[in-house]
Amino acid sequence: MTSRTVGVVGAGTMGNGIAQVFAQAGFSVILTDVSQAALDRGLAAISSSLSRLVKKGILNDNEAVSVLSRIRGSTQLAELAACELVVEAATENAQIKEQIFRQLADAVPADTILASNTSSISLTTIASWVKKPERVIGMHFMNPVPLMQLVEIIRALQTSDDTHARIHALSLELGKTPVTVKDGAGFVSNRVLMPMINEAAFVLYENLAAAEDIDTVMKLGMNHPIGPLALADLIGLDTCLSIMDILYREFRDSKYRACPLLVQLVAAGQLGRKSGKGFFQY
Repeated sequence: MTSRTVGVVGAGTMGNGIAQVFAQAGFSVILTDVSQAALDRGLAAISSSLSRLVKKGILNDNEAVSVLSRIRGSTQLAELAACELVVEAATENAQIKEQIFRQLADAVPADTILASNTSSISLTTIASWVKKPERVIGMHFMNPVPLMQLVEIIRALQTSDDTHARIHALSLELGKTPVTVKDGAGFVSNRVLMPMINEAAFVLYENLAAAEDIDTVMKLGMNHPIGPLALADLIGLDTCLSIMDILYREFRDSKYRACPLLVQLVAAGQLGRKSGKGFFQY
């Protein structure tokens, strides 16, 4: 990329992680959110993450300070006008994303690449919201972004070869491993992962085993580094439910029906780590 300034929309868990990764790769980053409070939380999370990397010996103190200095916050999408790439990492809600992309299309030049970190919403639909839809692409980072290797690149039907080539090369520059997939509900990662998490929730709902034991079976029996219920808590149960609902709506197949326990926990505000309680207590 010729410009070394990247915009990130959304300072939550995924957005602040994406901002950190770009800053670590030497980019200047403009991190935006709807409120200064959200930005402050996001920047504090980045600072905490960098401190952990220093403790592990991955960065030194000067490098951490330098990374943080390359990130600035803003509550105005108009500030992203100088960016050659903007990565949207807002809530997994199609209406919110549509509003953001329509505003972005007015705020940035027509040749700015618009990427979405969506974990399940159709990129072809997202691309239809903007002029020059060939510049829209999916960059689905994994959580936690600074530590996870994969970037799932999703091509909308409209995505140009040039847009794809630039994002593929950029992912490599970030030190990630890009895997390109076609546009389809849940893509590859969540098409496989979320039904597994949902089935683990059904096993718990049916009282076949305790949550700890379900996770132990998957960790020790299938060599998973984290059990599916603990992983759901890390992702956020509201996000898991949203993705299951999208899969169910898109495929109209009962195998994607959300477990009633998952629905109940979300209704109760027990969303996992971010709320202090989900399948487990934190």
